Amino acid sequence: MSIISVKSPKHCGKQGVNVEKAYKKLVCAGSALFTTILSIILLVWLILHPTKPEFSLKEADIYLLNLSNVNLLNSSIQLTLFSKNPNQKIGIYYDELQVYATYKGQQITLYTSLPPFYQGHEDTNLLSASLVGIGLPVAPSFGYEVERDKNVGRLVLNLKLNARLRWKVGTWVSGKYRLNVNCVAVMAFGPSLSTGKQGTQCSTSV
Repeated sequence: MSIISVKSPKHCGKQGVNVEKAYKKLVCAGSALFTTILSIILLVWLILHPTKPEFSLKEADIYLLNLSNVNLLNSSIQLTLFSKNPNQKIGIYYDELQVYATYKGQQITLYTSLPPFYQGHEDTNLLSASLVGIGLPVAPSFGYEVERDKNVGRLVLNLKLNARLRWKVGTWVSGKYRLNVNCVAVMAFGPSLSTGKQGTQCSTSV
């Protein structure tokens, strides 16, 4: 004679509750572990307190700056930037670097891309770029402003770098942050356009 065992709906309900409780415990344990790891990373981050990189303009030369047509500009500028990571325990990845020049609020060169690179603890790097603009539209007053600066013998340019950076602490790498660098170069300026500037400090924001 066989014995037939029938589970009541009450028993089935208890089993469902046990599975649900186990699932909730698993979710809670996973959340607690994730929160703990995140807290440790944040604590390390706050202790290390990364300092933003430092930039300075080592050299800049203007080879061409004239209007080829009404309000269309041709330009050629060579520059070298000095970059330093002041952090003792944090490395920096630089991505999507673009350099360009502006004059009296007007962009006078196209964006020039620089290759991405990694900068170790307290490392320094030299970044060189050739900035060129061909037929760029400028304001009607541009020619007048340039001629006036030639007569004065001085030209003020803004040489800018935009990039994305990531901080590296040990094996952990942060997400991307926007980096903006602005170098104000006050340069000797004459008819020959043979100008140069060294040692200009740049403002940096992250």
